[in-house]
Amino acid sequence: MSNQKVVRPFGWRDKVGYMLGNIANDFTFIFASLFLTVFYTDVLGINAGLVGTMFLLARIVDAFTDTAMGRIADKTKATKNGKFKPWLLRACGPVALASFLMYQTFIMDAPMTLRVVYMFVTYLLWGSICYTAINIPYGSMASVMSTEADDRASLSTFRGVGSLIPQVIVGVVMPTFLYKTLDDGTKIANAEMFPVIALVMSILAVICYVACYFMCTERMGVTENAQGVSFKDTLKALASNKALIGLSIVYICFLGAQMLNQTINNYIFKDYFANTMGLTVMNAAGIAPALVLAPLAVPLSRKFGKKELGIFAAVSGAASFLFLFFAKTSNMWLYVAVNIIGLLGFGLFNLIIWAFISDVIDDQEVRTGVREDGTIYAVCSFARKLGQAIASALGGWSLAWIGYAEGSVTGQAPEVLSGIYAIATAVPAILYLIVGATLLFVYPLNKKKVLENTDTLKSRKGIA
Repeated sequence: MSNQKVVRPFGWRDKVGYMLGNIANDFTFIFASLFLTVFYTDVLGINAGLVGTMFLLARIVDAFTDTAMGRIADKTKATKNGKFKPWLLRACGPVALASFLMYQTFIMDAPMTLRVVYMFVTYLLWGSICYTAINIPYGSMASVMSTEADDRASLSTFRGVGSLIPQVIVGVVMPTFLYKTLDDGTKIANAEMFPVIALVMSILAVICYVACYFMCTERMGVTENAQGVSFKDTLKALASNKALIGLSIVYICFLGAQMLNQTINNYIFKDYFANTMGLTVMNAAGIAPALVLAPLAVPLSRKFGKKELGIFAAVSGAASFLFLFFAKTSNMWLYVAVNIIGLLGFGLFNLIIWAFISDVIDDQEVRTGVREDGTIYAVCSFARKLGQAIASALGGWSLAWIGYAEGSVTGQAPEVLSGIYAIATAVPAILYLIVGATLLFVYPLNKKKVLENTDTLKSRKGIA
């Protein structure tokens, strides 16, 4: 009897297990996205422009490490537990340790040169090496857990829902520990709590990675046809893949908008509104749209198509930020409310965005006859990281450009506060508009094309 006949059917265990994998990713990732820039500028006292430059340089490194990890994952011989899944156990310890090392405060009184070197080394170790080693195999798993479009959409939805738990823990609970209020009401970073929270996030990440490993099953079997394909041939094929090019642009701009918003919101509430409670409320309330939309994600993507839903999400997100930019409100609660409305579109897109990668992998196999899950996911991962880096670099550079005073206990100048508000609203609006235009005019995989590719691959493999 073949393995295909005895393997456990795809079901809730796979969905929950895959969700736990993203929870593990986001315990360290969201913590870094929300608070690492604050740690560097307000705890270590490093110039915001230099921090932004470091994030961008790290993405240049990722161009090599992500692609290399994708090729390693594709070429590694499968074990009885699959090709991608074993990497969860191999890399979960290193990524947790590397994350913990980034937030150490023993370095804060060292010479500035040593602090900068420590920042570069620990960030590259975490983001470009350890996180890459676990995230690319984890992401590649989705395309081999099921051949069905609805199953893959459900994995994407559960992965999106999985990010909500770390958002609650990190984005809602942790600000109460990571900031403290001086006698005059000024909000400053609570330095000694950063390594404590980092340790908790790392331990929780390891637990969830191990659970993901034992709950998920790779079903499609392992295609070894990528083994004899040269890296040069792979690059040629990827360069001619319009879907991958379009999706890469979408990831760069979408993640750029998302991460810039998350990073600058720390400064919006700490400095512009002088009330970090607004950050806690927005992070908490912002989860509601995703929870409401989660049961609808698969039916909506089945009815309208993922590309079509993505266009709607991007336009609605852009509209909310454009409103805030022109309103230039000093009312914190209006700012929070409009952000949450915009998250209706963003939340829907975030639930389905991972399924785009499986569609691109299928399209590449239909066109070339070669299936390269890890390599294509690596390209998408690099695009996501590039978007995050652009956001971090823009955040750091723009804060330096408007004259942000790192570690100030006397507050920021009025022109700096106005600049922070403009960055937080105008730049995400522009990036969301680019996402919508790219999906409309560049990305070719509409609902009809995705279904055609699925039927073609099933026919080739003799699947009814």
